[in-house]
Parts: sequence; C-alpha cells; structure tokens
Amino acid sequence: MSSHTDHTTAFITPYEAGNQNQTTTWQACIQFYQDLAAQFPNVLQFSQIGVSDNGKPIHAGIVTADGVFERERIKQEQRTIFFNNNGIHPGEPEGIDACMALVRDFCIQPERLTALGKTVFLFIPVYNVDGCLNRQDTSRVNQDGPEQFGFRGNSLHLDLNRDFIKCDSENAQVFNRFFSEWSPDVMVDTHTSNGADYHYTMTLIQTQADKLGYGLGPYLRNTMLPAIYTEMQERGWPTCPYVNPVKDSPDHGIEDFLETPRFSTGYAALHHTIGFMPETHMLKPFADRYASMRALVETVLAFTTANGAEIQALRAQAREAASQQQQAAVHWVADHGQASSFMFKGYQAVYSPSVLGNYTRLSYDRSQPWEKAIAYYDHFVADITVTQARAYLIPQAWRAVIERLQWNGVQMQRLEADTSLQAEVYHIQSVQSRSHAYEGHMFHDDVQLLPTSASVIAHAGDYLVPLDQPAARYIVETLEPQAHDSFFRWGFFNSVLEKKEAYSDYVFEDTATDILNTEPEVKAAFEQWKQENPGLLSDQQAVLDFIFSHCARFKEPEWRRYPVLRIMH
Repeated sequence: MSSHTDHTTAFITPYEAGNQNQTTTWQACIQFYQDLAAQFPNVLQFSQIGVSDNGKPIHAGIVTADGVFERERIKQEQRTIFFNNNGIHPGEPEGIDACMALVRDFCIQPERLTALGKTVFLFIPVYNVDGCLNRQDTSRVNQDGPEQFGFRGNSLHLDLNRDFIKCDSENAQVFNRFFSEWSPDVMVDTHTSNGADYHYTMTLIQTQADKLGYGLGPYLRNTMLPAIYTEMQERGWPTCPYVNPVKDSPDHGIEDFLETPRFSTGYAALHHTIGFMPETHMLKPFADRYASMRALVETVLAFTTANGAEIQALRAQAREAASQQQQAAVHWVADHGQASSFMFKGYQAVYSPSVLGNYTRLSYDRSQPWEKAIAYYDHFVADITVTQARAYLIPQAWRAVIERLQWNGVQMQRLEADTSLQAEVYHIQSVQSRSHAYEGHMFHDDVQLLPTSASVIAHAGDYLVPLDQPAARYIVETLEPQAHDSFFRWGFFNSVLEKKEAYSDYVFEDTATDILNTEPEVKAAFEQWKQENPGLLSDQQAVLDFIFSHCARFKEPEWRRYPVLRIMH
C-alpha cells in the first residue's frame, strides 16, 4: 500500500464507511489504531495505559512528526503537548470518530504531519471503555443520532466527568497519573450538549478565565478564544459560548459554566493547563456534529502549535506564582454586576399550556429566528480566599488522600521522627450536605470552619507537603475544605464528623446538671441555645446532646477536627 488512495481506503473509519450516522464500536476503534500504528510506526505510537473497573484496557496514542515518543525526551526538549480526550461520555461520540480520521490523516498526509512541527498530539481514543461497550440507542433522550452509541456511566454507574478529584474509578486513577506525567499544555475533551435550541452546531466551554487566573486567564480570554471563534467562523462552523441560560432561555442571558475540578477542564486547571470542552448541539445531525468537532480540534491544535512557546511560558509563570502567593482563592462565583455581550442567534421561546399537566411548557419556534446581543456573564470573582500555608501536614492514616496527591505528582516529605510543630487547625463548625447521593458520595455543599493555632506532635511516617512546588494549586484546592471540590467536600474525612462515644440519658441527666454548675462557658452557651430553641426544651435528647457535645469533661479532641494541618511558618 503505497499510494494516498490505498491508505485512505485501507484505513476508512466506520463513520466514513457508513451513512454518516454511525459511530465506531470500541473493538473496531482500538483495532483501527493498532493497525495504523503497525503501518506507520514513525508517526503513531499506540499502547495500553491502564485498565477500567471492568478489567478492559484503556489506551492512549502519541503522534509526532519526527518519531520521538519518549516522554522524558519530549519534556526535556520542552515540546508543546496537545491532548485530545474522547469518549468520557460514549453517548456523545463524535470526538471518538473525528479523532480516528485526524490521526489517520496525520499518517497519510505528509503536509498535515509536517505542520505539527515539534508539537506532540497526545490522545485517549475512548476514555470510558466500559460505557462504550454498553452499546444501545435509547439513553440519549433528545439527541439526533448516531444510530447506536455507548452509555454515559461506567461499569460502576459513575459519570467519569465528575470523578477527576475523588477518583472512585480505575479510569480516573489512570487518568490522574497519565495527565500528571505528561502535563499537557492544552486539552480538548469532546462532548455533546443538552439544553436550549439555537442555530449553532458547536458551543464551547473553556476553562473559566478568571478561575484559571495568573497570566493564563487573560491570555485565554483576550487572545486564544477570539482566535478560535474567528477561525471556526471562517471554517463554516460559527461557535458560541456554551449555552448556560441564567433563566429558562438564552434570551435572558447566558453564564460561563464554572467547571470545577470534578470536571476535566477544571481538573486540568489545577495543573495550569488550558482546557476546552466543546459541546456540539444535540439537535443537530450527527454528520454536522462530527464535522464541527473535527474543525474545533484542528483549530485549537493549530493555535497551540503556533503559540506553544508562549503558552508554556505562561504556564511556568503560573506554577511559580501559585507556589509563592500570599492569598489563595479556593471558591468562585459569577459576577452578575459585570456582564459582557454576545451577538447570539436563537429561536423564539414559546410558552404554552402543557397537554400532560397543569403547567406551562417551553418550546422554541424555528420559524421565528432572531439575532441580537444578549448578556454574557463571563466574569467570576473569588468569594472564598485563604492565607496560603507554607506546608500541610497529613497524618499517614489518611492513605486515600495521600495516594491521590501522589498520582498528581505532588512532592511530599515523610517524617523520620516524631516532631513538634506549630500549626493552624481547622475545626468544622457546620456542614450542609446533599440529601441524596451524588456520584456515590454525600457531597458537602457548604462548610464553615473555625481556625485555631495549636502545638501538635507530627509522628514518624506522617507527610509534610510543602507549597513551594509546581503542584501547589492542586494541593491547595484539594486540601482546603472550602474549595469547590476538596477532598473534604467529597467525604474523604467524614469519620471526623462523628462523635465516637455516647451516654445513657438516665445517668447523664445528673452529670449534665453538674457540668452546667462547673463549666460556665457551657452554661452560657446553653442559656443562649434555650432562648433560640424554645421548642426543643421538651426534647430530652436535644437538651442532653447540646451539653454533651459542648462540655470539656467528655471532650473528644478529634471530633470535628480537620486532620490535615496548616503549617504557616
């Protein structure tokens, strides 16, 4: 097979071979890449990087113009790394199929390969392997094709685009290690959207620029995004920001999607990687979604290739700044007092009585298109900041937390002897948690803390985690309890919220009276509680629980004490 035509025929994808409404199976996808790598070993290296929860292999590929695939050499030579992740939601598969054709074209089109220069094209063909194998045509309720597709959940029924911090899945554990080892400069993670109706086939979530911060955020907002939007327009795929209406329809304005670290782009931001989550519109034909997705990946790749050195320099500056800053933002909210404007092409929102129930339903009338400027809330502000510690101390017992830090390249020092340290200790004043399970956890939506200083003994084997290192941002936003997707919010420290000892009420009734006579602080707090909760005075357990939980006589020092300590000096 020596000609361009022969190679194209030999490596035609299932999408191209069908009626443009087909997506590949996982088996056909992997075989395609294996055959391609065997035929073009100097262009493509393709290998297994781990296994899924169902024991199926997870693969990754590397394309380079000069046949250099060794990660250490690539990093030593400071080559730009572009990462394309596909199939995290296999029911949204156009990225899987588009990546297959793009990698094939790198192999058979010399001019396309040459255009890569020194840039590395790194990709995962199908991240959620188990979901891709769960093939059917029913789960995507509102989507126009393809005829069959995979399922959103993996074999643990987890949404992997909520798992990047908690890492319940084998996939996420593999991904954390893989991403941290390669440290890509730019990532595109391909998706299909749900939501309103509008003209656009392609919508785009990017790392929220204010949250990304440092020099990277302004560069993304002012330089990279305008270039991407312009190029997509020129390629015939006008693109708009992800349609996240502030009310029920885009007419009232849209708001940036705050992609916290549970999501791929938010996770990437912890490593100072610029992330994009293209969301093609579910109501558009699969062929259009496929074509626009390939155009988007190629557009972002071309920009990355042309501007890689500048992006790398900004990332290095961000890593240094994050490790040395005095104040660290850990939580952001949209600034609705500062709206931008976007010229949006939509359809008339129509409200009419439902035939199913006694309510008004929303629909969109495509016979009434409109184009107008709408409010675009793309500015966010930090509403929770903390004074950055010099280091954190993690007791060795909290192994699940320690190993996740290790998967992300965090540098830690294990103490060789018991050591006395002055530390800032968080006590958990209150926690508001969801009333239902969320991705296998009872997520804590609100956390209130009381910091105090204390002299503590760190034991031999405990881990000291300095902030003066490249992984500083990942450390802060996982170990600070009030951060959006901290380990605490995901329930890794739930056992400290439970008091371990209890009382027998008929005995403790007399003890409680004695406590009020001997502990004036408790008596004062109890008097205030009685004034605030008169209805609970007839509830013996509520009365005794208050005294028991506030007294010094039966104090449990570890109760509601966050075990990760902040070393400030």
